[in-house]
Amino acid sequence: MFGAITKRDAEDRFLAEDEVVLTFDDGPVPWVTGPILDTLDAFCTKATFFPVGRMAINRPALVKDILARGHTIGGHTWSHPNNLRRLSHEKAIDQIERGFAAVALAAGTDIAPFFRFPGLNDSDELLDYLQGRNIASFTVDVISNDSFISNPKAIADRTLRLATSQRGGILLFHDLKRPTARALPAILAGLKARGFKVVHIVPKAPAKPLATLDAELQPILAKAKPSALVPIYGSPAQARTREGERPEITTLAPEPRSRSRETQASAADASATGQP
Repeated sequence: MFGAITKRDAEDRFLAEDEVVLTFDDGPVPWVTGPILDTLDAFCTKATFFPVGRMAINRPALVKDILARGHTIGGHTWSHPNNLRRLSHEKAIDQIERGFAAVALAAGTDIAPFFRFPGLNDSDELLDYLQGRNIASFTVDVISNDSFISNPKAIADRTLRLATSQRGGILLFHDLKRPTARALPAILAGLKARGFKVVHIVPKAPAKPLATLDAELQPILAKAKPSALVPIYGSPAQARTREGERPEITTLAPEPRSRSRETQASAADASATGQP
């Protein structure tokens, strides 16, 4: 679990001071995600997207375009129930897995084993499950509040103020509403003027969606709405410094955690019997 806004045990902050990660939830939608991608291109900046599964599988061309431009894509459930803890464990797991399977089908290639809880409503039991599936969970440090603020300047001012006071962190936006896209140029210009550096998160290995869901999801993909967007597919863009070099890479390898009572009890029993 990476990021500060959580009641669970989180990993140590991996960002240095004045470093930020850009993240976008809940899309994609062409009239917002498209302009966001163009702005990120204009600033030579990479981000991480957490699409909702049913949104992604209905806009496969847009998902492919996100990847073709060199960004990272993870999962954000199938239909965005705002609090997975209110669902049964089985239904919550289905939301997680169906979301990953839908995004991967839309992408037509590997996606990252990165997950964000809708509403940031996590739980120890579901974090245990994600850890068992080699999926990292990302909460946030700075909430732009773009879900509730309709004024682009207000979104930009709030984001820059909080990022400055916290000396960086994981920033939360949504590629779902036009004010976010309109605020992004001022946000990126403001971050640059304040000396911030954008960090791009990339996976060491791809997510492994459950193949058992493909048969249910393929008919939805086949009916996907045609998109006016016609991206040129190929190898994803590779990030480079101004000098043309590949950027420095820091590898994250936190130790596994025992979070839920059931997992902690199993670990205690194994320790007592001398089992690995």
